[in-house]
Amino acid sequence: MSTSATALNSGPKIVMRRQALVLSGLMSAASAMLMGSMLAIWLQFRANAPLRESSDGSKMLRDWLPEKIKIPEVATNTMMMTIAITCIMVQWAIYSSRRADSKHTTLALGVALLTEIAVINAQIAVYMQMDIGVRDSSYTTMFYAVTATMTVLIVIGLGFTLMTMFRSLASRVSDHDLVIAHGVYWYSLAVIFATMWFVVYVQK
Repeated sequence: MSTSATALNSGPKIVMRRQALVLSGLMSAASAMLMGSMLAIWLQFRANAPLRESSDGSKMLRDWLPEKIKIPEVATNTMMMTIAITCIMVQWAIYSSRRADSKHTTLALGVALLTEIAVINAQIAVYMQMDIGVRDSSYTTMFYAVTATMTVLIVIGLGFTLMTMFRSLASRVSDHDLVIAHGVYWYSLAVIFATMWFVVYVQK
């Protein structure tokens, strides 16, 4: 009789854990589809840009990125490295949570939170250094659309980190699946960001 009661009582917890993982998976898939479609539009705009002669007259270039616009590579590369550090912290949180170590889980999530804030600050620095208007050209319009959308996804991830950290701080050692769900979102976000970084900041 007691075994049956225990099995019945564990049912809602299992459902809630599955809900966290499913929700994180759906968020990750939706984010990937959103950014994937925006980057596809970016590539189409770039491919359809008219040709112009290079400054030295040696070759023809797509007139997509205005010559006066310079990408601040230090800030953009720092963002990519900081995202990688975030993923390391997220993995540390998962490892600590699996061992029911709420102290180190909270510490890892706290460091991850700081790195996420650093990424957002770096993106703001990119905007300030580039000093371009949204309607200056088709490039600038698409640049703001893609990077601002990516920033919103990172802010959502930051909120997810904050919620997970507070639950860990409350010593909810049973929330291991929530920490995993948090990790799933950030791993997918890292892949999405790396793709965006390569297309927008490296290939331009």
